[in-house]
Amino acid sequence: MSRLSILPNEQLPEELRKQAKAADEAGAGSTVLRVLGHRPDMIQSYFNFYFPLHNGGIVDPALKEMVRLRIAELNQCLT
Repeated sequence: MSRLSILPNEQLPEELRKQAKAADEAGAGSTVLRVLGHRPDMIQSYFNFYFPLHNGGIVDPALKEMVRLRIAELNQCLT
């Protein structure tokens, strides 16, 4: 299975570095942002796709998040 590395601060573009820091300080974690840092040109497109799926529909977003985290755990994924 392919794995993408979690980029350290010095490899992130400045704006993404600020967002990662803010996410960490808020307790949200910055892993997803650090992985998306491999393709900063695609981050906005990713979130335009992700948030409507996550927040919409008939399944509660909290349940979707728990399922996402369980799948990540089963696949030994850190996100």
